[in-house]
Amino acid sequence: MTSSQSAQLRLEITAMPNWLRRPIAKASELSTVQRIIKQRQIHTICEEGRCPNRGECYAQKTATFLLMGPICTRSCAFCQVDKGHAPMPIDPEEPQKVAEAVKLLELSYVVLTSVARDDLSDGGAGHFVKTMETIRRLNSDTQIEVLTPDFWGGAGAGKEGQRQRIAMIVKALPVCFNHNVETVRRLTGPVRRGAKYDRSLLVLAIVKEINPTIPTKSGLMLGHGETVEEVIETMRDLRAVGCDRLTIGQYMRPSLDHLPVQKYWTPEEFDRLGSLAWEMGFSHVRSGPLVRSSYHAGEEG
Repeated sequence: MTSSQSAQLRLEITAMPNWLRRPIAKASELSTVQRIIKQRQIHTICEEGRCPNRGECYAQKTATFLLMGPICTRSCAFCQVDKGHAPMPIDPEEPQKVAEAVKLLELSYVVLTSVARDDLSDGGAGHFVKTMETIRRLNSDTQIEVLTPDFWGGAGAGKEGQRQRIAMIVKALPVCFNHNVETVRRLTGPVRRGAKYDRSLLVLAIVKEINPTIPTKSGLMLGHGETVEEVIETMRDLRAVGCDRLTIGQYMRPSLDHLPVQKYWTPEEFDRLGSLAWEMGFSHVRSGPLVRSSYHAGEEG
C-alpha cells in the first residue's frame, strides 16, 4: 500500500460515524471458534468477511459456515471474500468437519453459505445438501438456514439448471432459505458483477413455488448511492415474490480495492426503513447499521 493509500484509508476510518464503532468481542468467544475452525481447515463467513457481529453471534451459539473454500468465482465489488484466481477443490470431508465443529461449539442455529462456484456442475448445491445431512446426523436439534448464491453460472446454467439446483436444497428442508439481492436494481451491475437483479428475485420465487412453507429471506446493503425510493421499490419487489424476512445494513468498505462508501445511513433512517418493511408484511425485519445477513438469525426460527 502506498503512503497516499494509507492516508486515504486512515481518513475513511476516522470519518466513520460513531454508531458504526462497536466494542471488540471477548477474546475467549472469538478464539474458541477460531481455534476449532482452524484445526479443521474450514471457513466461516464471520471470519472471511470480518463481520463486526461475530463475537455476539458466537456467544449466542450461532455461526455462519462458508462452504467450498474461501475463493469466489464471481468478482462483486463490495465483498471481502477472496476472488480473482482459481477456486479450491471441494474437500469431500468438509461436511463432516463442519458437523463436528457444530457439535463442539454446541451451536443451536447454523447458517450455511458459500462462495459462488460456477466451476461446479451443480454450482455446489449437492454439497449444501450433503453438509445439511451430515450436520443433522451429529446434531439432531440444530436448525439450519441456507444463504445461497444464485446457482446460475457454469455448466447447466440457465433457468432450468437454476431451478434444479434450488430444488435440491429445498427438498432438504432448511428452516429458512436466504438469498441476498444486496442492492437496488440500478446499482446491481457495478456492485454485483456477474449477478442480475431479476435473477436474484427468481431464486426466492422458485423456493416459494416448490415449497411455500419454507420462509425466504433477503438482504440489502445501503451506502452505494441508492435513494430511499429505490430501497422501498426493492422491498416491494421482494414482497412480490413472497419474501418473508429482510435484513438491511450499512455497507462498510473492506479495503481501497473495493467500492467507496457513498453515504453512511443514520440509525434513524434504518429505523424508518425497518418500520416500512414491517408495514409491507415482512414477518421478520432486522434494520440497522451493523445488521448483516445472519444477524440474530436464530431468533427467527
